[in-house]
Amino acid sequence: MNFDQLFFFYANEPIEHIELLPKSGGSYRKYYRIKGKTKCCLGVENPDRKENSAFIDYTRQFEKLGLNVPKILAENIDENQYLIEDLGDETLYSYLVKYRIGRDFDEHLIETYKSVIRHLLKFQIEAGKKFDYTHAYPKAEFDKESMLWDLNYFKYHFLKLAKIPFDEYGLEKDFHAFANFLLTEPSEYFMCRDFQSRNIMLHNEEMYFIDYQGGRKGALQYDLASLLYQAKADIPHNIREQLLRFYIAELRNYQDVDEILFKKQYYGLVFIRMLQTLGAYGFRGFYEKKDHFLKSIPFAVDNLEYLFERFEFLTETPVLRDVITKIINNQNLRHQKKLSSNNLMITINSFSFKKGSYPEDLSGNGGGFVFDCRGLPNPGRYEAYKALNGKDEPVKKYLEQHSEVADFIDNCYNVVVDSIQNYIARDFRNLQINFGCTGGQHRSVYCVEKFSKKILQNFDMQIIVNHREQK
Repeated sequence: MNFDQLFFFYANEPIEHIELLPKSGGSYRKYYRIKGKTKCCLGVENPDRKENSAFIDYTRQFEKLGLNVPKILAENIDENQYLIEDLGDETLYSYLVKYRIGRDFDEHLIETYKSVIRHLLKFQIEAGKKFDYTHAYPKAEFDKESMLWDLNYFKYHFLKLAKIPFDEYGLEKDFHAFANFLLTEPSEYFMCRDFQSRNIMLHNEEMYFIDYQGGRKGALQYDLASLLYQAKADIPHNIREQLLRFYIAELRNYQDVDEILFKKQYYGLVFIRMLQTLGAYGFRGFYEKKDHFLKSIPFAVDNLEYLFERFEFLTETPVLRDVITKIINNQNLRHQKKLSSNNLMITINSFSFKKGSYPEDLSGNGGGFVFDCRGLPNPGRYEAYKALNGKDEPVKKYLEQHSEVADFIDNCYNVVVDSIQNYIARDFRNLQINFGCTGGQHRSVYCVEKFSKKILQNFDMQIIVNHREQK
């Protein structure tokens, strides 16, 4: 990895700080946050050259249409590297997790998803009208071959690894019948392929969309299914139905809609999307032993159960119907939910060493961690920052200029992460983490805010943030 020349070409200044971002999802791409004296961006490194070409070409097409995607700042395809606009760390999914602590899926979130749907239609229809699929990866259309790839991915990476017995010949026959049914729906629209909340960035009060390099021609319903039935977003079923009705109403601004036929095909495309997703969970979870994917399985099984009677075509695919029944009734798969119930509550405090002792652990659990921020550069020494705190932009910019601050937070995270995983596995309920500095106003507050975001990027759990000295 060497982004020096690429960054200098873009920024006309050398790199001052670079950090590898935590890996999320199932991609093998690596993302780096790169900062110079005045400019910053993300560096992307991906060994798959065709995938890189698809992302860069698609991005430029979307930009010309005024769609919200990250800007391509520089590229070196021969070295499998490119630079993109830094849209921050907040995804719709991370926002959803934080917002729903102690709340239902309320009207604010419904309106947020309605906004996402309006954006989605622009990608699907406005971009799809004259979209150039020359660089499509791996195919230019979600055709029967693509559908069978997804269904066999489900068969080999989920059914076999989960040890679900099935009739191989009968299931293959049902897969072909299922694909033929789905192909009766028009498929001349742009299909993002993985349109879900982890691929929607929230930046400067706008939504931006990423991870569309697998896009191709397809049916409208697939991306809507991906969005509304993302397993761990856990959207209530009645809200999904409400948002489906909203999508159809918005679609009528573009074209006529046969609502009965649209819904019939919609549930079929929800179904194939869920089976493909279970294949991914099986491969990443059962085979690669990645806990995040294992924890998603129970939510996906719940969705299968909900759709079981609503997708009428299953009566014509008896072997597939039998397989789905076995999955729904498999208590070992549902048992994963115990691990993903987010019972662990992490309390993260900032405090002043000068003004008192460590924050009291009200849970009674005891233990936890105390990190001393007093060795970091102190903005409190300067008059311009004295009335501010670690959440204010000038203080944040001051601390972000010093690479040792980011290193300190990363080191704290590396110390704590093993305990978090251990606490989750042992079903512990409380863990307290404290950051202290001299006045409890600048460095400790900043570190708590950055540290809590880092936790939420990697774990789905409840976090309480307290700033003891901040008024």
